[in-house]
Amino acid sequence: MSDDSGRTTHFGFQTVAEEDKAGKVHGVFTNVASKYDVMNDVMSVGIHRVWKDAMMDWLAPRDGQRLLDVAGGTGDVSFRFLKRAPGARATVLDMTESMLVEGQKRAEAESMAEKLDWIVGDAMALPFEDNVFDVYTISFGIRNVTRIPDALSEAYRVLKPGGRLMVLEFSQLPNDGLQKLYDLYSFNVIPKMGKLIANDADSYQYLVESIRKFPDQELFASMIREAGFDMVKYRNLSMGIAALHSGWKI
Repeated sequence: MSDDSGRTTHFGFQTVAEEDKAGKVHGVFTNVASKYDVMNDVMSVGIHRVWKDAMMDWLAPRDGQRLLDVAGGTGDVSFRFLKRAPGARATVLDMTESMLVEGQKRAEAESMAEKLDWIVGDAMALPFEDNVFDVYTISFGIRNVTRIPDALSEAYRVLKPGGRLMVLEFSQLPNDGLQKLYDLYSFNVIPKMGKLIANDADSYQYLVESIRKFPDQELFASMIREAGFDMVKYRNLSMGIAALHSGWKI
């Protein structure tokens, strides 16, 4: 067994010990859980809803499929999946119990209760057998994982042969001028919105910084391939503010 002591990673722009990151991320999402859906609307000016619909368009959910939605938080993606495939089943997994609790309060959670499971768990050590799920999604969550390759390997492990991975994540704009404008907005406006709406500027400062630390589209696509996935493609959304990555377990 390897000794991970002394290994570091990033928490926003801070360098922290690997073993400390999960606790810090858990603290962020515990702090923002009750306002998370509102703040998603604010941070993306409501466009995250369009992005998630684009995700569903590309996924084309089908009855009989089993979805695992990791870092699934308040259930947004799972609800969309089940609305398009009422005969499917979804498991929402998140490391932050308070996020799942918020999700279970939503009206959709009650109407879809018999098709939904809510599980507290770690993306890097999923509590499932091999070859169980048809679809694995993670939306705005993989950049918060301590070791992204471990999470991708786990996604590959729990998917059935023929199963599909889809990642929706904030990304990098290909145009430097637009990126600078977006950075101005992100660093100057979003933490202030977090203070105003959630009384928590620090958590939103972290969220903005974590976007900047995430690999660009090509590098992340190569990480997905390294985890074993085939037919890896990505689509930029809103000029690259976010991107959808798709891969298949063949």
